[in-house]
Amino acid sequence: MAARIIASGKDTIFSRDEVESLIADGRKIVIIDQKVVKPDAWLPYHPGGDKAILHMVGRDATNEVRAFHSAETQQLMLRYQIGRVEGQWRDFVPPIQGGTFRTREEQAEERCDLSTDEVAQHEDSSENESSRAPSPLFDPAERSASALRQRRGSRGGASDSSATSLSDFELDEPAAPAKQAFGDDRTEEELQRDLAMYPSLDSATQVDIISKYRQLDARLWKAGLYNCNYTAYAIEAVRYTFLGLTSYYLLQHGHYFLSAAFLGALWHQLVFTVHDAGHMGITHNFHLDSCIGIFIANYLGGLSCCWWKQNHNVHHIVTNSAEHDPDIQHMPFFAISHRFFQSLKSTYYDRVMTYDPVARFMLKYQHWMYYPILTFGRFNLYVLSWQYIFLGQGPRKGPARWHRYLEAAGQAFFWFWFGYLVVYRSLPDGWTRFGYVMISHALTMPVHVQITLSHFAMSTSDLGVAESFPQRMLRTTMDVDCPWWLDFFHGGLQFQAVHHLFPRLPRHNLREAQKLVMEFCQEVKIPYAVYGFAEGNGKIIGHLGEVAKQARIMAKCRSTMSAKDVFEAH
Repeated sequence: MAARIIASGKDTIFSRDEVESLIADGRKIVIIDQKVVKPDAWLPYHPGGDKAILHMVGRDATNEVRAFHSAETQQLMLRYQIGRVEGQWRDFVPPIQGGTFRTREEQAEERCDLSTDEVAQHEDSSENESSRAPSPLFDPAERSASALRQRRGSRGGASDSSATSLSDFELDEPAAPAKQAFGDDRTEEELQRDLAMYPSLDSATQVDIISKYRQLDARLWKAGLYNCNYTAYAIEAVRYTFLGLTSYYLLQHGHYFLSAAFLGALWHQLVFTVHDAGHMGITHNFHLDSCIGIFIANYLGGLSCCWWKQNHNVHHIVTNSAEHDPDIQHMPFFAISHRFFQSLKSTYYDRVMTYDPVARFMLKYQHWMYYPILTFGRFNLYVLSWQYIFLGQGPRKGPARWHRYLEAAGQAFFWFWFGYLVVYRSLPDGWTRFGYVMISHALTMPVHVQITLSHFAMSTSDLGVAESFPQRMLRTTMDVDCPWWLDFFHGGLQFQAVHHLFPRLPRHNLREAQKLVMEFCQEVKIPYAVYGFAEGNGKIIGHLGEVAKQARIMAKCRSTMSAKDVFEAH
C-alpha cells in the first residue's frame, strides 16, 4: 500500500495507516507541523540522545520540538522530511512506550477479514482517524477496566488506552474474574482523580489548550523574556568568585571545614548556570552554551554536562512517568508511586527496577531516609558522569562528537585540582581529608531537594497520548513560592512549572513569565500548583510516607499469603 503521491518528495501525503506501517517496519516517524519526518539517520548524531526522539515516534512533536530547539535547528530538521499529513493528527503510542503497530501485510489481512461495508467504513475511519476525538479509558462510574477489552491494532499498547474512544472497546462475555496486581485499585483511583481535576482529554479541549499555549509563547517572545539578562549573570559571576576565593583563603589559613562549606556552596550555585547552559538559555547558541556548561560542570564540578542534558531531555518529555522518566527512577532507595512495587522496566536505563528485598526494606522508611540519602547524591552523579563519558554513551558523530573529549579533559582537570591539589596536598591527615570531602559534598544537598521538590509529590498517572504537552507539564510539576531576594538560592528551580513549559526561557526572566503562565492556567482551567518551600517539603515527605505505608501493607500481605501458601496466585 504505497503512499498516494500528489507531487513528489516532501509533498507526498501519508495516511495514518501508511505512517503506522512505516513504524511497524522499524522507521522512526515523527510528525512536526503536519510534516512527516523520518530522523532515523539523525539518531546517532542527536546531542540530546536517541531516547528523546524515540519517545516522539508516531506522535505530533511540534510543541516539544519548538520548546527545545532554536529556529535554525528546526529548519535543519526539514532535511529529514519525507512527506506530510492532512488534518489533525492523533498520536500513536511510541514503540518505546509499548505501542504496537501493524505492517502493510497485517493491515491487508485485517481488511480480508472484514465485509465490503466494513472495509469501506474502516478505510474512511483510517483516513479521518487523526481528527477523531479521543476520550479517557475510564468513563465515570459505570464501567471498570476489568470489564473492558481493547481491540487489536495500532490503537493498542497499554499506554494508549486512555486516549482511545470507548467505541474501541467491547464488553467481555462472560467476564472472567480478573487477577488484580497490588495497587490496581489505587492506580485507577489516582487516574480518576486526575481526570476529574484537569481539563477533558477530548480533542477540542486539548487543541484549544495547545492554541492558547502557543499564543502565550508568542507573548513571551514579544515581551522580550527570551532575551538573556547578562547583567544578572555578571552578578552571578561575582557571587561565584566570592565563594571560590573565600574557600581558597580559608583553606590556606587552616580553616579546612569552613573552606569545604564554601566550596560546597559554590558547587550548589554553579549547578544553576549549568542548567541554563544545558537548555541553551544563555547565548542561545548550541556550541557556546555547551562549552559554558562543560567548563563549569566538568572542570569546576567534576560532573558531566552532556550526561545531564541527555538525561534531562527525556525527563522533560515524559515527566513523572514511572517507566520512562529517569529523574524519578531511584530504586531501591525511593519510590514515588506504588507502581514501582511491580518491578517496572526502565526504558531509559533499559533494565528492570527490581522490587527486591533491599527495596522492600528501604522503601518502608524512605520518608525518614529522604534527606540523608540526598546528602550523598553528588557521589551518584560522579558515577553516572563517568559511565557516560568513558563508556561512550554520548554521540560519537555529528556536531556534539568532540564534546566527549572536552569533558574527559575536564574530568582530568577537576580531579587534579580538587583530588590532588586540594584534598591530597593541602590537607594534613586522612580524617581531615574525609571530613573535607563529606562536608563539601553534603552542602550540595539542597539542589537535590530543589530538583525533586517540583516532581516527587506530583501526579504519576498516565493519561495517555491524548493529553497535550502543556497540560502534562503542569499536571506533573509544581512551583515553589519564595521572595524575590531568595531567587539566587533556588536558581530558577523554584519556577519548574514555567520552566517545563518553556525550557529555553532564561531563568532570570522566569518570575515575570510566571504571571503570564498563571493567567494562561486560569483561562484554560488547568490547576497551577505552587507551594512554599517548607510546605513543598512537607508534601514530599507526606507523599513518600504514604508510599512507604503502602510498602509496609504489601510486605504484611506477602508475609500473610506466604504463610498460607497462596502468594503465587497473586
